[in-house]
Amino acid sequence: MQDSEKLRLLYQIYEKPFYHIAYAILHQHQQAEDAVSDAFEKIIRNLHRIGEPEDPSTKQYMTAIIRNTAINQYRKNLRYSQNCMDWNEEFSQIPDTQDEFNVRMKRNSLREILAGMFSVLSEQDEKIVLMHCQDGLTFGKISELLHLKEATVRKRYERARKRMITQKGENYELQKSK
Repeated sequence: MQDSEKLRLLYQIYEKPFYHIAYAILHQHQQAEDAVSDAFEKIIRNLHRIGEPEDPSTKQYMTAIIRNTAINQYRKNLRYSQNCMDWNEEFSQIPDTQDEFNVRMKRNSLREILAGMFSVLSEQDEKIVLMHCQDGLTFGKISELLHLKEATVRKRYERARKRMITQKGENYELQKSK
């Protein structure tokens, strides 16, 4: 059997079960589809290791690939959501005072601080930050949407985050002195 025929047959047999396994782990349609796609990329690279498509050992091997791929994606999601929670906590840490006027000023000036923080970013960096933290997209998905390498997206996010944190400190000092 030729590799292309074997791959076609594997896809016909395992695509739907793969999706169900991935969805059971990830609980999101798009991420389950991404996991299936990633799993088939791994299968293509290791096609020489796979026996007959209907063989029980092939089914076991294929199931392990999708399960591990989906679990890895789930773990990445946890790390990214934790990073965003840490990121959000950093920006919400404005020192508390007992003075009611200062509390109201902080609420009103928070919008100004956020606007100032985003002002130091390029349009593309702002998109990356919002897509990752507001929309919850992975760096891989953002890289696809923006037609950039995933490593580039990660680095731009990291640098944008640092610039925003620095800008937050400067804006807070300006607000405090008013």
